[in-house]
Amino acid sequence: MATFMLEHRHAARECGAAFAAWRGFESPLGGRPVLASCRAGGHRIWWTAEAPDAAGALALLPPFVAERTLAYRVWPAGLPGAARPATTTKETTMEAQT
Repeated sequence: MATFMLEHRHAARECGAAFAAWRGFESPLGGRPVLASCRAGGHRIWWTAEAPDAAGALALLPPFVAERTLAYRVWPAGLPGAARPATTTKETTMEAQT
């Protein structure tokens, strides 16, 4: 399986239809929070999806939504200087307690 970023675009007049298209549509993407720019006037919605290919990722969307969506294959990437998750070892925990 591959990871895809799905970027959906719709016109302001289609905003209601883009959300209503999910009613009765079975998908692992439905019912979970998404990032959307509609309130700011951008009328875009983004999902991440696991699928074998771009066509499979788009098939996870209702037809109205899929027709207005681009699928980008993506991978996790570390940026130079990005904070790394803290790891706790017995030694660092003991040092913090003293």
